[in-house]
Amino acid sequence: MEILGTTLRVCVTDLESSVPFYERLTGSQALRFERGGVSVAAVGCFLLMSGPEEELEVLRRIAATIAVKDVGATAGVLDASGAKILVGPVGTPAGRNLIAMHPDGAVFEYVDQGAPA
Repeated sequence: MEILGTTLRVCVTDLESSVPFYERLTGSQALRFERGGVSVAAVGCFLLMSGPEEELEVLRRIAATIAVKDVGATAGVLDASGAKILVGPVGTPAGRNLIAMHPDGAVFEYVDQGAPA
């Protein structure tokens, strides 16, 4: 399993007022999308999320997003290493993802940029 990078997840109250700060901080334009009632802006290494509190409560449990070369192969490594796959792999507009709980209880999202759903 090759880890290509990580994304820091930040839940914000007001996405529109938060994005300009992170764009200036990173020198990057925000890539925006919606997922399950949550508005998301990917800015550099940050993933800003805003939406209903019940949705954000679930998202806060995920420590970070980890970019990998192949989510399918990663699922196999995670499973063989004692992790529990909670969701996925599933297709997204940008590739595929899965959510896994490591044996220590930490929860991470793994994503690739494979063929979009």
